[in-house]
Amino acid sequence: MILVREDLCDFCGVCVSVCPPDCIELREAEIRIDHEACTECKLCVYVCPVETLEYVETSHERAV
Repeated sequence: MILVREDLCDFCGVCVSVCPPDCIELREAEIRIDHEACTECKLCVYVCPVETLEYVETSHERAV
């Protein structure tokens, strides 16, 4: 799962531009990820210049 640390986000939009399923949305001062649509490719995590996004395994993923 991709976690968002909104207090670090500068709303640059780089994550939005690289997201293959287009599941990241930026609004005035808010970033949202549609976790149902997210494929967890982690591109957004890799390109974020301020390390706002973080990938963490969920207990469901570990069990699979």
